[in-house]
Amino acid sequence: MCSKNKVVELDDVIIKFAGDSGDGMQFTGSQFSDTSVNEGNDLATFPDFPSEIRAPQGTIAGVSGFQIHIGGKDIHTSGDLADVLVAMNPAALKKNLKWVRDDGIIIIDIDNFDNKHYKKAGYVEDPLNDGSLEGYQVIKAPITSFTKQSVKGLDPKVALKTKNQFVSGLLYFLFNRNMEQGKHFIREKFKNKPNLVQANIDVLEAGFHYAETIEAFHTTYRIISADKKGSFRNVTGNVAAAWGLIAAAEKSGRKLFLGSYPITPATEILQELSSRKHLGVKVFQAEDEIAGVASAIGASFAGNLGATSTSGPGLSLKSELIGLAVMTELPLVVVNVQRGGPATGLPTKPEQADLLQALYGRNGESPVVVMAATTPGDCFHAAYKASKIAMEHMVPVILLTDGYLANGSELWNIPDVDNLPNIKPPLAKANDSNYAPYRRNPETLAREWAVPGTEGLRHRVGGLEKEDVTGEVSHDALNHQIMVKYRQEKVQRIANYIPEQSIVGSQNGGKLLVVSWGGTFGAVFTAVTEMRKEGKDISLAHFDYINPLPKNTKEVLSKFDQIIVTELNNGQFVNYLRDNFPQYDYLKFNKIQGLPFMIYELKEKFNEILEEK
Repeated sequence: MCSKNKVVELDDVIIKFAGDSGDGMQFTGSQFSDTSVNEGNDLATFPDFPSEIRAPQGTIAGVSGFQIHIGGKDIHTSGDLADVLVAMNPAALKKNLKWVRDDGIIIIDIDNFDNKHYKKAGYVEDPLNDGSLEGYQVIKAPITSFTKQSVKGLDPKVALKTKNQFVSGLLYFLFNRNMEQGKHFIREKFKNKPNLVQANIDVLEAGFHYAETIEAFHTTYRIISADKKGSFRNVTGNVAAAWGLIAAAEKSGRKLFLGSYPITPATEILQELSSRKHLGVKVFQAEDEIAGVASAIGASFAGNLGATSTSGPGLSLKSELIGLAVMTELPLVVVNVQRGGPATGLPTKPEQADLLQALYGRNGESPVVVMAATTPGDCFHAAYKASKIAMEHMVPVILLTDGYLANGSELWNIPDVDNLPNIKPPLAKANDSNYAPYRRNPETLAREWAVPGTEGLRHRVGGLEKEDVTGEVSHDALNHQIMVKYRQEKVQRIANYIPEQSIVGSQNGGKLLVVSWGGTFGAVFTAVTEMRKEGKDISLAHFDYINPLPKNTKEVLSKFDQIIVTELNNGQFVNYLRDNFPQYDYLKFNKIQGLPFMIYELKEKFNEILEEK
């Protein structure tokens, strides 16, 4: 590095990569994320890509983005406004300029800023000369032309696919990243295509050297390292959920079977588990959603941990079969990665849209356990706990994540599997003279798991109502009421086996309690903790367990003057709380834009309520 450059140390930085879907912004974001992890930074990421398979190049609809928040302290969100925006074309600039702080750095590929691209993006005037970029530090880099020069002799179409590495080189220089880490990422990604390895490395170095020579980067930055102990890695929520299922199967002594149909944004769970056959995982890519869950129930009947993964429309299709798992009282884990709806909706955008469907979306009295993961890394622990509850209580569990958690990533502390809670399924013993298919544990009300082929455990299963204890088909009216009550009470008793609801802030109550659930945790937690440091009387209750609710939920709610429920839907959890605890008044703050909460908008709302009070 040139001695003339001044190095400034930062606590954290937010970078947004944006360009056409074919510009490799997701690749560059992942590469920069991995390098940052190896540099000792904490991080959170948010990939944001279009649902169109290939929208017209240069249009707003085709813009793909990747935001990364890196720092030396605990990072809980991918951040609000970006400090640095990389815009590969005018459409990327137009779509993302509002998400850049006023004095931020904007790096553009000047080769694409011409009248043709302005027209595609919907600009009437040249954004470089209309005053809209005043106050920003704009770096006009000839990314496309310099990339072509760096890989002469390579097919022109292939060459253009390496220009994302020119961007990486610029940012590796700007933030004093280790170039060897970036090269290692390239070698691993293209290890079967050696010609692409060298081409991408050449362009990466070209971008670095270009940044080194221009005066625009007279100041570079270094992000302080996180002081974390243990073994860490960068992990997405979908991969973490898949690993949580594997760990639970291993801990319980059962084999894992996943029966699923590909659906955005849950498909990566299916993909990840399909590569883990060496760990005894069985995966079936079904012809449709119904077949996927049906196969999982069959696997569960056979003594496996049966699981299925899906998103909102798929959960709708699985509803009848989830009812079958309720009736047969077999363990089943359904990982539902929520997206915007209804119908096909917003396939690549996060939304907490499926809570009421998870709670009530089946015919008859059909209670299931409903849980929610909080962060990408927590998807591991949530999937593990969901599996533990499903097997130990012989009940279906729906685990809700969302697109923000599934595709986003964070620095994850790899757990020691030996230290994870034990899982003890209630397996029936061979030749048990007292065995009865629906004989129940007096504490949990769970029936025993009778694995087919075990001597003396033959029994009938199916979707018709069961006779109490014997499991024979029954149409008796009083028996039906008994069984409905048993199945409901079995779910409610799980409250005895989950943690009580915790509070971030005052344990003795106060002016304002913020209530949230699922993937909104990072933004809401950060907003509340920042406001508490400012002396505001505000606390947070973030729910992981939704059905049943923690036993002390009523006590927690009763301690505060006002309660506001924040969620990425039109008010599903707040209505659920009103049904269960109608004695309290609830305010609500909802966002339904296919985007996560911003910290600043939460703080504005909370301050408004506190000032009114």
